[in-house]
Amino acid sequence: MPQENSKTLSIVIPVFNEVNFLEELFEEIKKFFNNESNEIIIVDDGSNDGSSNLLAELKKKNNYKFSLKIIKLDNNSGKGKAIQIGIKNSNGEYILLQDADLELDCKDAKEMFEMISTKKDIKCIFGSRYLSGKLKKNNYFFNNLIGKINSLIFNVFFSQSLSDVHCGLKILHRSVIEQLQLSINDFGIEIDLASQIVRNNFYIYEYGVSYFSRSKVQGKKITWIDGLKSFYYLIKVRFFDNSASTNLSIAYSSVYMAFVGSYFGMGLGNILFIIIFYIIGLILGIHFKILSSSIIFFFIFVGSLFGKGNGTTLAVIIFFILGLLVALKSKRFFSNSKLSNYF
Repeated sequence: MPQENSKTLSIVIPVFNEVNFLEELFEEIKKFFNNESNEIIIVDDGSNDGSSNLLAELKKKNNYKFSLKIIKLDNNSGKGKAIQIGIKNSNGEYILLQDADLELDCKDAKEMFEMISTKKDIKCIFGSRYLSGKLKKNNYFFNNLIGKINSLIFNVFFSQSLSDVHCGLKILHRSVIEQLQLSINDFGIEIDLASQIVRNNFYIYEYGVSYFSRSKVQGKKITWIDGLKSFYYLIKVRFFDNSASTNLSIAYSSVYMAFVGSYFGMGLGNILFIIIFYIIGLILGIHFKILSSSIIFFFIFVGSLFGKGNGTTLAVIIFFILGLLVALKSKRFFSNSKLSNYF
């Protein structure tokens, strides 16, 4: 990755069989980003519909001021892989990710760039199709539903409040990009990006954008199946792509929370509570390391010593809440100390 930024803005555009949209896309880019300080990097991801020839023709016209790179991949490798290659070949201080299908408006991309380039404390902006009162057209209920569910799960897993993790319009400062080790090659790249940004302690701002959903006849490629696959990626980036200490904490807290669940219900109901509390333990393990998690467990154990039957259950719940509050305060207290990795 280049060390010096010879350009102000790099726009990375993955393309796979978008021949019907490329000319209009090119005109939109010229309208909003026709500047010598900008570079456009189009990664042709193994297109076989004439997109490659059209891109070559557009490049030859030379009626634009920005620099234009066209990277041709022999085989279709996925949106994520195309984005990774585009980023590696970028030189800009800011990197804008833009889809080629015109579902997202280049005007919004321009507004996002102006915002991040003038507010130096902002390093990352995600477009959101759900925040603004801008014009929208969305024909796919299940795609929309799964996208919102994924964003909710992501927020729970990573303590965020994002409304649209999957929006393809994003802009990042080079300092953010340099901290990322992207590895997911398909549409799961959006989850990969967001999770790594959060893990590296960058704040994600959101900006409401327009959205014009195209139909399958028009070439829409993402389906509800990709949405379901994203559930797997959410599990992967949250529960497997962690440090050893975090994975240990996840295992530890899930076990003791299963113990808490054993105090609820009877028979099959008891098994269901154990499973539910086990899942809660997985989430606690994400946010609390061994020592702060041990505080919660200690309070739960003390609570289990009180009362009988339902009285014990109530005591466990009360002491669990108390332990959670104490653990939070301890985590904050030690956040800037040498013990932060244990709390």
